[in-house]
Amino acid sequence: MDQYTLNLIIVGATFLLYIGIAIWARAGSTSEFYAAGRGVHPVTNGMATAADWMSAASFISMAGLIAFGGYGASSFLMGWTGGYVLLALLLAPYLRKFGKFTVPEFIGDRFYSPTARLVAVLCLIVASVTYVIGQMTGVGVAFSRFLEVENATGLFIGAGVVFLYAVLGGMKGITYTQVAQYCVLITAYTIPAVFISLQLTGNPIPGLGLFSTHVESGEPLLSRLNQVVQDLGFSAYTTQDGTPSSVINMTLFTFSLMIGTAGLPHVIIRFFTVPRVADARWSAGWALVFIALLYLTAPAVGAMARLNIMDTLWPNGVQGEAMEIEQMPDWMTTWEQTGLLGFEDKNGDGRIQYYNDKSESMAAIAAERGWQGNELTNFNRDILVLANPEIARLPGWVIALVAAGGLAAALSTAAGLLLAISSAISHDVIKSSINPNISERGELLAARISMAVAIGVATYLGLNPPGFAAQTVALAFGIAAATIFPALMMGIFFKRINNTGAVAGMLTGLIFTVVYIFLHKGWFFLPGTNQFPDTIAGSLFGIQSTAIGSVGAILNFLVAWLVARSTTETPDHIKELVESVRVPRGAAAATVTH
Repeated sequence: MDQYTLNLIIVGATFLLYIGIAIWARAGSTSEFYAAGRGVHPVTNGMATAADWMSAASFISMAGLIAFGGYGASSFLMGWTGGYVLLALLLAPYLRKFGKFTVPEFIGDRFYSPTARLVAVLCLIVASVTYVIGQMTGVGVAFSRFLEVENATGLFIGAGVVFLYAVLGGMKGITYTQVAQYCVLITAYTIPAVFISLQLTGNPIPGLGLFSTHVESGEPLLSRLNQVVQDLGFSAYTTQDGTPSSVINMTLFTFSLMIGTAGLPHVIIRFFTVPRVADARWSAGWALVFIALLYLTAPAVGAMARLNIMDTLWPNGVQGEAMEIEQMPDWMTTWEQTGLLGFEDKNGDGRIQYYNDKSESMAAIAAERGWQGNELTNFNRDILVLANPEIARLPGWVIALVAAGGLAAALSTAAGLLLAISSAISHDVIKSSINPNISERGELLAARISMAVAIGVATYLGLNPPGFAAQTVALAFGIAAATIFPALMMGIFFKRINNTGAVAGMLTGLIFTVVYIFLHKGWFFLPGTNQFPDTIAGSLFGIQSTAIGSVGAILNFLVAWLVARSTTETPDHIKELVESVRVPRGAAAATVTH
């Protein structure tokens, strides 16, 4: 059976599974659409949360960033896992005890302000839409390669599948679909990693293989990788750029990912689905266990893939001859057709030289050998995990399984994000502000229509993403970190923060962060033209756009505190509400208010 047919069968089977689960778990009420009837077991919810969390960025893009960024890219691992600890300890149980359906609903009630609720909706939509772009990017990448269709066609197919199970099932359908998607994605991620670890180190556990001996060279795997990348003029894989700006950015970026994780609405609403307050904390714990299975494997996948790529491009060793174009492996030819991999024989020698052409250490070697620059002109980081089985020459069924896993990761998170967006629109805008007397049936219809519109917008934006999946997602984390996380923290732990302070803080964090990202990335029209500038604009103290969420969060806290101190005191009944949420009576059933 050819690879295309195998891909089609396995991916198609998983899609039928997701749609079948959605039909079985069809939501019949707003409670089931928004919160799965609040009857999900903590272990089930932990697995669904893990799938909701481990997006295209985790499955497709993170290992690619680690492969080419080395130690510096470990911020993704530290920030995302650390954020779950914050979520489990500081937010999840208290928000579940409050008993609401959505994050904006909590903010609106806690800060006794419809305006605060609407501002929270705005922040949620901006963060979630930015995040979902990364997921749709991942869907397009996976489809364009494995089903041999155009990127846009892949996006439309993925959007159609999400539409069927998310609009139909709501949170109830999405929960059980995400359990199936977790099983698919974790299997698809670990099986190739086990094969590759065995090939390179003889150790079947990738996390241990990373620190084992490289079979071919007899050296420790990381030492071998360090030697290879340094011989080609790149920085050592296991060391960080020690410049002050690099240290500051890594610290702020890690912190931004942590508090952004704890403030992501599509993750928080998963803790509204369990029966009791104590179950919310257990759900977070189980989610960490399920997430760890992938996150402990990702560094090994990245490092081993980088070494495999080097060995492919320099089959005779770094000091030997580069790969001949005529001997190019099939996986490079195939991925070149997608436009995500590109090369150019600049010196006409029939080979592909891959090295750091900006390195002073390589200048003399390049001049001596007649190299005209790095000839691997495009290597999209998002293809690495998907191409890994082909690079390692694994069986065809493994390649098809990875395709299904990548799509499962992207679709599971996209569904959660789209539900958060549609719930905010239908429950926090339409029911709360536009038509408070809307019937439950009408609200359910509004939620489904909102979901359909959100899918359409996400698909449109996914056609022209602003960066790699993980880069786009990192921007979403910065926005959530600067807006939603501070509001939730102050709402739970600071009785003195009033409605005026909360609104001022959220708007400050949102405006500062979004404007900085647009300025830093160059996403604005040049005066008098209809074109974006090609160069990155200036930055504040060298802080990158992906790390600015931490600064936005600090400004949010500061402005909210100053404004609250200079305006009316928080009403007594709100102070009592905050106190009741924080009293540790977590084992009892939570109060449900709608």
